[in-house]
Order: sequence, then C-alpha cells, then structure tokens
Amino acid sequence: MSSEGTTPGGRPVRVDTPAGEARITWFPATGARLVLALGHGAGGGIEARDLAALAAVVPGHGVSVALVEQPWRVAGKKVAPAPKTLDAGWRALWPELAAPGVPVVAGGRSAGARVACRTAGELGAHAVLALSFPLHPPGKPERSRADELLGTGVPTLVAQGGNDPFGRPAEFPSGAYEMAEVPHGDHGFAVPKRAGLTEAQVMEGLTGAVTGWLARLPG
Repeated sequence: MSSEGTTPGGRPVRVDTPAGEARITWFPATGARLVLALGHGAGGGIEARDLAALAAVVPGHGVSVALVEQPWRVAGKKVAPAPKTLDAGWRALWPELAAPGVPVVAGGRSAGARVACRTAGELGAHAVLALSFPLHPPGKPERSRADELLGTGVPTLVAQGGNDPFGRPAEFPSGAYEMAEVPHGDHGFAVPKRAGLTEAQVMEGLTGAVTGWLARLPG
C-alpha cells in the first residue's frame, strides 16, 4: 500500500513492496483516458532521456505518466536484482498504478521493458511500451529473449535504436507488435554526431511515435 495516498499529484508516492520501498512519480494529465507506467533499466533510473521526454510530452495528449523506481534504486544500490525480484516489485506497485481508474499501459526501458512484457497478461495491462528492449546480450544473439516480447498478449510497441547492441530492429522476429525505429540510436537512444541529429530531434521523433500509438489505443 502507498504511504502517501493514491491520487496522482505530480509528486513521488512511496509504495511498500516485498522487495522494499518503491517510488512512483506522477505526471498527471487532465481528464486522462490512460496511464502510461514506465520502469527504468538496470543501469540507470527515471532520469533517462527517453523517460524524461515522455513524462514531459505524453500528459499533454491525455495520458498520465507514472515513472516507477524499483526498490533497489530507491535504496541506492548499484546492481539490479534478479528478474523475479523485479517482477515482484512491479506486481506490488500495480494497484497504485491502476488507482486512477483508467486502463494502464505497462512499459519501461531495457530491463523495465522486460518486466512489463513478462507481467502484462497476469496484471491485465491494456498494452505494452517496450523502450530499448534487450533482445539479447551484446554479441550473443543466440541468447534471445524474444519469447518475453512475443508473449505479452496485448498491443505492443517496441521503440528501438537503429544501432542498439542489445538488438537492432532488423534482428527482431516477426510478431504481433509494432516497431518504431530510432535512427542511429544506441541502447540509450544517443546518436553519433555524424548522424546530424540533435538529442531534441531524436526525442521529438520518439515521443511522436509513442503519442501516435497511444492515440490509436482504445481508452
């Protein structure tokens, strides 16, 4: 349960989970028809450029954003726990995410995307947004995690950097999901200077793809 209530108010809300205390930072939309819940990756937090950009833009399109910090990040630890622990934390957070009473789109970047994919069916997620889905460890395409992505059972959008060493768009198997490529982007959606694109332009393309997809989802 939350220690600070369940009403989105643009401030952090602390939530007790079996893995420790987690935190949700809400960016509410007026008259929201959906909630987009976004978890972070194993190597960073909610300050990631894509999560920050989506939190700034998406509420203007009628969708509240909830940035979720897993307990290990809240506790200041440097290394993420095992996937089953991440999933347990996410499950415990879900009632808080669903509290506004509108459908919840589960999402996240990298490890957070895997969590959203693995738990979408059991939690009743409305859809899944997978940012920088780590299809395989770098240089090890034989260790595919495609089954997690293909098993969501709900509308799914993958936003993937064109040069992501964890899986370039062309490496992904066909399936019932949409792919939005971030040209030249690496795993963090950074692009080389030779690409001739600014970070603002890259994030504008990403947020445009995501808001367009969200608009097509039934609310």
